[in-house]
Amino acid sequence: MVNITHKNATLRKAIAQAVLQVSSEQTIAAIREKRIPKGDVFEFSRAAGLLAVKKTSDVIPDCHPLPVEYTAIRHTIEGLTILIEVEVHCIYRTGVEVEAMHGAAITALTMYDMLKPIDKKVEIGTIRLLTKQGGKSGHTTNVAGLKAAVLVCSDTVAQGTSADVSGPLAEQGLQKHGLEVVLREALPDEVGQIQGRTRELVAAGVDIILLSGGTGVSPRDKTPEAIAPLIDTALDGVMETLRSYGQERMPFAMLSRGVAGFSGNTLIITLPGSPAAVQEAMDALFPQLLHVFKVRKGERH
Repeated sequence: MVNITHKNATLRKAIAQAVLQVSSEQTIAAIREKRIPKGDVFEFSRAAGLLAVKKTSDVIPDCHPLPVEYTAIRHTIEGLTILIEVEVHCIYRTGVEVEAMHGAAITALTMYDMLKPIDKKVEIGTIRLLTKQGGKSGHTTNVAGLKAAVLVCSDTVAQGTSADVSGPLAEQGLQKHGLEVVLREALPDEVGQIQGRTRELVAAGVDIILLSGGTGVSPRDKTPEAIAPLIDTALDGVMETLRSYGQERMPFAMLSRGVAGFSGNTLIITLPGSPAAVQEAMDALFPQLLHVFKVRKGERH
């Protein structure tokens, strides 16, 4: 199966539709009056559809087992056509489109099986996805014109004795989401230098500053002390999200002391220094974090 461990668990929804065509008004009347020899068509097919939604991963190999939270199956009669809608919700790392479509298909197939003794011309028509919601695709923001900078806070990287691995990861992650990275620079773990360079970038109108490194508890970890006094609008939820995401993947994420918030109109985020932590931050926060710039302008959520 596809690796989805880097994704966030969010509310996912999907609605799928199947079309069933019968050949006569007599068939429709028998359905309405519950005169089908095999039983109540709507109730039996609804039960089959519910089972199909929950068993999707058992019969479609690449589908992940999902904690399905809600399923609704609706039948609508329009002339000789019966429209079947299957709505599925779950909170997970991947969507429920296939589950909804599988439920619609099995609901329709169950109806076909129950109706064929009285209607030899019953047909299953189109099975399609009507809507889906959730995941990162539902939380994108126009980032045209936004500029970003990456500051790597590390004595050894600044001195040239260690390679900068985290900085390029942060830069590539920002570029992936459409931001222009105007600067990537390494600084020693000195409060004065970190503050000074950050102030210069804020004054220059940079929209996002990512700082990597110096957020732990070692004697030289001073990035939070440097940045916290510059923040005038704190965004505690950003760091709560990042630490929660990281803690699910390794046991020491809770030790990060990172801070985040606005200094003027510049969003500043302090990340741990390890490459894995930087990659996790990009997966956990982007692109949904960029929505803050829309809200910052006074637009509605």
